[in-house]
Amino acid sequence: MSSWDMALCAFGALAGILFAGVPVGFAMILVGVGGIALLIGPMPALGMLAQLSVSNTMSYELSVVPMFILMGNFIARSGIASDLYAACNGFVGHRRGGLAMATVLACGGFAAVCGSAIATAATFAKVSYPSMLRYGYHKGLASASICAGGTLGILIPPSVIMVIYGIMTSTDIARLFMAGVVPGILAVALYAVTIRLIVWRRPEVGPAGTRVPWPERLRLIAKVGPVVALFALVMGGLYAGAFTATEASGIGAFGAFIFALARRSMSPRDFLDCAVETARLTATLFLILIGALVFSNLMNFIRFPAALQDLVTGMGVGRHTVVAAICALYVVLGTFFEELSMILLTVPIFFPIVKSLGFDPIWFGIVIVMVVELGLISPPVGMNLFVVQSTLGLPSGLLFRWITPFVVADVLRLALIVAFPAIALTLPRLMN
Repeated sequence: MSSWDMALCAFGALAGILFAGVPVGFAMILVGVGGIALLIGPMPALGMLAQLSVSNTMSYELSVVPMFILMGNFIARSGIASDLYAACNGFVGHRRGGLAMATVLACGGFAAVCGSAIATAATFAKVSYPSMLRYGYHKGLASASICAGGTLGILIPPSVIMVIYGIMTSTDIARLFMAGVVPGILAVALYAVTIRLIVWRRPEVGPAGTRVPWPERLRLIAKVGPVVALFALVMGGLYAGAFTATEASGIGAFGAFIFALARRSMSPRDFLDCAVETARLTATLFLILIGALVFSNLMNFIRFPAALQDLVTGMGVGRHTVVAAICALYVVLGTFFEELSMILLTVPIFFPIVKSLGFDPIWFGIVIVMVVELGLISPPVGMNLFVVQSTLGLPSGLLFRWITPFVVADVLRLALIVAFPAIALTLPRLMN
């Protein structure tokens, strides 16, 4: 059998196992170990699984993952989401569509210390949605702004997705974080413009809220000041080279713990819950990582990445055409894969091709994250759509219609980053 035939069989088996309801990490392990066992025998396949499991989970670099997850859990327990929303609402809530824009801004701030798209969307579905309904907002605009703002959780650093990508491709994680700052700000700006255009056409869907006086605005800003300072400390230290990404994750987790204690929102029970949740989520991520590495080894063993690279070279198409095709494939995969599985499964296959075409690995990492963001809000089964729909009990058709303008904004942002890589690469190039 050729490399293409074996790869087709492997991906077909993986799809069949996934549709049978097997978790994605176990599915990739089954296909990877089973495929290598058929090719060279069961003992080498099992030995490879054992070696990958030990060598990768014991990696010092991977300690970044549980620390940033713990940081996000501490921040979420502190109740900062409500204060972030109140602060943003104080400055823009009195405008048409202002509460929806405040939601997007607050999601961006929460993402900066949380790092999870799903957690951000789920949190603000409870925090901002009731407030928007109280002021007469259309359910579609309110829920769509939460879905879109939630995707910022995997772009604005610190981001667990960026950490995993950096480890898999040996790309500097601190530079990846810096590369996500300007695209993250651009995302917030484009979402805000999208909301303004919607309420310009239909003023009734986003009425103006109550104007907050300046003394109250300053008081609201002061309440979120410590978490802003924590983000500035982590990112500023990385930018200045004062500490590594691993050290930054430890500082961030400790700072978030102190912040939660200072707000008197961290009881011993809450601390235990945060620790258990961090351990559970870290174990899940590591299982998916091991599965992706096993499946990647099978792809390398049958030389599928090399065969794909030869095909691309032989076609003679432009390198931007190749990137466009990869982006389109990610959008399709986003309809039935969650973001981490998608990146772990595909990066080992696509990264060698992109690198051979002369693209910057940091730029490609940001592009991948943005395409995954697009998949999170792309109908019919984008993960953020599912989370918000199930949390709020809304009909799917309503959410699909109202999320479309935000999807267009994401496509525009992706096109800008592809056309002008300097938008993402300027800050990393200025680092020490």
